[in-house]
Amino acid sequence: MNAIPAHLDHLVLATPDLAATVAEFARRTGVTPAPGGAHLGHGTRNHLVGLGGRAYLEIVGPDPEQPEPAGARPFEVDRLPGPRVLTWAISPPDLDEAIAAARARGYDPGPAHPMSRRTPDGTVLRWRLTGGDAHPSGLVPFLIDWGDSRHPTASGLPVTPLLEVSATAPGPREVAGPLAALGTGLALAEGPVSLTFTVDTPKGPVTFG
Repeated sequence: MNAIPAHLDHLVLATPDLAATVAEFARRTGVTPAPGGAHLGHGTRNHLVGLGGRAYLEIVGPDPEQPEPAGARPFEVDRLPGPRVLTWAISPPDLDEAIAAARARGYDPGPAHPMSRRTPDGTVLRWRLTGGDAHPSGLVPFLIDWGDSRHPTASGLPVTPLLEVSATAPGPREVAGPLAALGTGLALAEGPVSLTFTVDTPKGPVTFG
């Protein structure tokens, strides 16, 4: 199994306190994440770090500058007890084709729906993605298509090269099937549900989970 999943777009490190988690990432790695922007209407915002190539890390948490959203915040970040690597996303060459192919192989990742965020320079990025709840463990990725928007890694992010992504699950085979249906993979072992990644940094390799 490859250490880095095929078609990886980004990893999601969710937190109830964005400022504190960004500061802790900088302390542990020596690299300060860049402000990404606000998810208007959803009550969250993010900071980003490149992982090499077109992959990146999204650190996402509540946005104190936005009013309370009508529904739950993405990833229910305000209900988390602390920072956690919750899930990940892949960007296949053709989103709709990938959804259809996965369904034909026995796994339904759900329909694609639109999202957007406003970057610090005022640019609005728009993309489509499938829901993150098709597989509740978070170990099976959601799918994303950036369309005509600038990919986050094209904006000159600070970079901590990704060395490895791995996971544990009580039933690894139950995760491996959907992964194969999506045309990607993940190093899996038996254990409690957990997703971890390791990056190379000026302070040496650092693992987050």
